[in-house]
Amino acid sequence: MEYGLLVMGAPYTSPAPHSALRFAHAVLTQGHRLNGVFFYHEGVHNASSLMAPPQDELNLREAWVELHETHQVSLDVCIAAALRRGVMNEAEAKRHGKTSYNLEAPFELTGLGQLLTLQQRCDRLVTFA
Repeated sequence: MEYGLLVMGAPYTSPAPHSALRFAHAVLTQGHRLNGVFFYHEGVHNASSLMAPPQDELNLREAWVELHETHQVSLDVCIAAALRRGVMNEAEAKRHGKTSYNLEAPFELTGLGQLLTLQQRCDRLVTFA
């Protein structure tokens, strides 16, 4: 079975991202395919490279990066939701006249069309809000 994940909760204020990450690992362990993760609404904060949780806590951004590196799972971030919340890559920071940015690869800014494409490629799109 092929899955996609929609993550709408912010790290450390909602259980949604951690639940989504655990679900992703369970899906892959069971031999299913994970086609991608789309971060939307407050979920875009999972992509921020400026998170610095205490060392004894899971760094959710690093955990998503590890999932990408180990299983080649795409990590797409809604550009409209991200910009609205101050999450942007270097190109968007320059375009908007900002002096810094906090979104780096493997996270990628994309539009809602990417979410629809993910939904069409999957047997199940599971939402974590």
